[in-house]
Amino acid sequence: MLKKFILVTSFFFFVISPVQAQLPNFADLVEDVSPAVVKINTVIKGRKPQGQQNLKGQLPEIFRELLEQRNRQQQPPRDARSMGSGFVISEDGYILTNHHVVDQATEIQVLFADRREYTATIVGSDRRSDLALLKIDATDLPTLSFAEADELRAGDWVLAIGSPFGLDYSVTAGIVSAIGRSIPTEKGENYVPFIQTDVAINPGNSGGPLFNLDGEVVGINSQIYSRSGGSIGLSFSIPTSVALTVVDQLKKNGTVQRGWLGVVMQDVDKALAESLELGKPQGALINAVEPDGPADDAGIVPGDVIVRFNGQPIIDSGDLPHVVGAIAPSKKVKVEVYREGKRKTINVKVGALDKDGAKVADRSNGADRLGLAVEKLADQERQQLRLRGGIVVVEVSPESAAANAGLRGGDIIVQLGYSRIDDLDEYQQVIAELPKDTPIAIRFYRQGRAIFRTIQIE
Repeated sequence: MLKKFILVTSFFFFVISPVQAQLPNFADLVEDVSPAVVKINTVIKGRKPQGQQNLKGQLPEIFRELLEQRNRQQQPPRDARSMGSGFVISEDGYILTNHHVVDQATEIQVLFADRREYTATIVGSDRRSDLALLKIDATDLPTLSFAEADELRAGDWVLAIGSPFGLDYSVTAGIVSAIGRSIPTEKGENYVPFIQTDVAINPGNSGGPLFNLDGEVVGINSQIYSRSGGSIGLSFSIPTSVALTVVDQLKKNGTVQRGWLGVVMQDVDKALAESLELGKPQGALINAVEPDGPADDAGIVPGDVIVRFNGQPIIDSGDLPHVVGAIAPSKKVKVEVYREGKRKTINVKVGALDKDGAKVADRSNGADRLGLAVEKLADQERQQLRLRGGIVVVEVSPESAAANAGLRGGDIIVQLGYSRIDDLDEYQQVIAELPKDTPIAIRFYRQGRAIFRTIQIE
């Protein structure tokens, strides 16, 4: 028995050894690409206590005294500091990173491996894709190139460079474990088909590049799945196909506009596939269609199952937002649906998701007069709250009138002063006429509850 065991052991030794010899060596790749990878340090200046100064004049004397006593005991606001990674995409100083790395930052410092330091400004930032484009005043910089979209496969080797936990220019490697992962944001939006890898990504890696073995960028590291806050072998990167489109729009406009269909959908399971005569589970089942939206105008109805959109197959419902969001608004596309067991082709004119003036906050110059970036309230949310109208707060600039009043992202503004706010046009007209140094009543909804506060432009 002992001899047999030795022979088997020897056999496995000779089988495994050639495979081990083929494992990649990343040293030359790291040496070539590291000069274009940067560390990003940000500062968010400390905020004043929110809303208290504006409320003092409305409180009874006893409560005003308590509030003043509390303010005297409070510690002064402190600056918040954070870090991330990024990389140079053009010799004249354009740098790509994550939106969440620079969100609300008042100071942005870019550091290179050769110890050069620059102050960066935000060209544009896109919350939905978690990408931001920065600019530094420099020329003849080392750059990285993007890989061809859609060439990456599960099982490919990939490598990441970044500054996890502030440990500058750390290198980690692994393989692609899945392609096209759908991970909805906290707002339920789902516009990025993430690359899933087992590369060790930790806080500080955000915004750094993910490379293939040719030294080309295949993704931008964005998220991890973790119970402890550190890597457990599940990391997610934004693919090149998304990054190229976003960068182009941020350079031209500072914002990103996406295609919009106007539907509510769900996956198709085996039972639904049988009842809908699909043959197998596939596609996105349409639960509801927004009135007067692109899908409604084209004749798509609840019960339709979209299986192909603009030539791209829709395997499950998470694929549809990825495809629709990447299409330019106003483009006409062909949509294949199953309806009553029969395949049908419908022509759809894609709408604009960020329509009616919705925009991302510009942190370098502030947003509007109140310090807000806002967008249209979705009809479905308006109906759920039984509102006649309103606008949604997307982002709040630090130390702005809105920040001092205590507004947050997701709040729904319905009234300013004596004026009702039904849509974006009314909001823009009202804020243009607001006086300075005067408390103005503002009414908004937060998590379904109506709140009154005052806001003051200084």
